[in-house]
Amino acid sequence: MVHKGCMFSASQLTTEQKAALVQWTSEGATMSDLQRRLKEDFSIGITYMETRMLVLDLGLELAETPKPVAIQAPPAAAPVPTGAVSVTLDHLTLPGAMVSGRVSFSDGETGVWMVDQAGRPGLDPDTAGYRPSQEDLGEFQKQLRTLLQ
Repeated sequence: MVHKGCMFSASQLTTEQKAALVQWTSEGATMSDLQRRLKEDFSIGITYMETRMLVLDLGLELAETPKPVAIQAPPAAAPVPTGAVSVTLDHLTLPGAMVSGRVSFSDGETGVWMVDQAGRPGLDPDTAGYRPSQEDLGEFQKQLRTLLQ
């Protein structure tokens, strides 16, 4: 029974239909579930808004869907200072690079390094905005030259 014209109201439902709505609501049905079940079980095609009005008219309380709780990741472990710079070479080179690898600086910060096809060096630290000290950069360059020879 798809209605046309004026708004559908609870007064148009039979006692059986009202009881079914109460039962479905107690089972945890959502607004769209109620709307769908009315259509499937009783051939009552109503809009979402009309379903909402029925819920209010009949004093039904829908179970609230629990909101997802944001789980906070534990803070990243602080880099462990080693006091030395360490440079490694990748077995599989990064795309677009002639050679690539990883570096650990004396303060424990790490990153990815590469030399592109044009011979330009690049450094991508794991911590955004990190800048190694001048001493560490010098040691990194020295170890990189030795590694590439």
